[in-house]
Amino acid sequence: MTTTQDAQESKESWRFPKEFWLANVMELCERAAYYGFFIVLTLYLTDIVGFTDKETGVVAGVFFALLYFFPPFVGAISDKIGFKNGLILAFTLLTIGYFFLGVFHSKLLVIFFLTIVLIGGSFIKPLITGTVAKTSSEINKARAFSLFYWVVNIGAFSGKTFVPYIRQGIGLEYVNFFSSAMSFLALILAITLFKPLDREDDGKSIATVITALKKIFSTPRLIILTVIVAGFWIIQHQLYATMPKYVIRLLGEEARPEWLANVNPAVVVIFVVFITQWTKKWKAVSAIFAGMVIMPFSALAMSFSHTLQSFTGGDVSMFGLFTVHPLTLMMIIGIGIQGLAECFISPRFLEYFAKQAPKGEEGTYMGFSHLHSFISALVGFILSGFLLDAYCPDPKTLPIGITEAQKALYYADAHVIWYYFVVIASVAAVALYIFRYVTNKIDAKASAAN
Repeated sequence: MTTTQDAQESKESWRFPKEFWLANVMELCERAAYYGFFIVLTLYLTDIVGFTDKETGVVAGVFFALLYFFPPFVGAISDKIGFKNGLILAFTLLTIGYFFLGVFHSKLLVIFFLTIVLIGGSFIKPLITGTVAKTSSEINKARAFSLFYWVVNIGAFSGKTFVPYIRQGIGLEYVNFFSSAMSFLALILAITLFKPLDREDDGKSIATVITALKKIFSTPRLIILTVIVAGFWIIQHQLYATMPKYVIRLLGEEARPEWLANVNPAVVVIFVVFITQWTKKWKAVSAIFAGMVIMPFSALAMSFSHTLQSFTGGDVSMFGLFTVHPLTLMMIIGIGIQGLAECFISPRFLEYFAKQAPKGEEGTYMGFSHLHSFISALVGFILSGFLLDAYCPDPKTLPIGITEAQKALYYADAHVIWYYFVVIASVAAVALYIFRYVTNKIDAKASAAN
């Protein structure tokens, strides 16, 4: 019996225990809930709750930043209470938080329930990825995480695809109830079907996590590269910070920015394996640099809709089959370029980050591998609020009784927003070139000395 079992575990297969598949179904529900709501978060905060664009930038920026910063700390907590209890707690918080965001729309209560969602969401990543790791053998781990990655993107795609029907059909605030329902479904699965897994014997304490964070900040290469790569993610975060409001304010309420955002995961799913294989012999920093060079063209493409419209008018013919608005076309192209850049950057940055970790501390270090998103969310969302206020203002803030022609003047320079992100992406690319040049010189000198 043992020999047969060992033989099965020594071969790659698609056979995994029930808890593995349950974890993936729960992740599918959670990602649909997350992306379904957070693609319209800035719209919700401005149009329903009544925050200004600048206030929305601060609230959403802090929320997203902490969502990337908290997981290592709550991961340490989940090691102590166990995976099943952690999942039940997380999905309970998400269900409650999303639901009451649909019920209450006063500013203080919205911030309170966003905090509930923040805490619940922070548990999910370490719990689900930990479950995937514990329920797969070493030989099957690559397949396990490839399945997990596909599920994440399917959840993201499905949530953003379904949400426009709710927003345009019955109202933006009802998107919260969709996210709450998806979280509640995952909660039922966690309570009724998910069996407790063994706790980690070497579970990290919060003190250990804080020590790792201090070590990361005392590793110059790692923290400098993190700050540079944050330049890429500042532009990437505009899918949620700027793009939804920008598209709706310029094209009208019938526009569906949620569908445009789906271009990014679609491109990543199609190209990431090919690009990762193609660049696998490159140094990690060289692959990241290739993505950083591509990134300014993403923001430039988004800004180009203004110029294109001056030549084509309101419709661009797509091979005589159908027509699209110039803004829609350039958004698709720009978001697609972002997806390509991500294929070069994300996998290799994680590889570089892991290699900088002291032996035996890789797991704790990798918990902070999204520090760049903490920085970029804070900067990107706050900057977005100021830029929208200046170049693409909330229609409710415009003078009452103005004509359509007068209203159009307020949005004549809306495309200028994207020039700021062209500059940020370009500066980040140049900074990475200098980083690569300097570190190569240092490594060559050290190698010669040895």
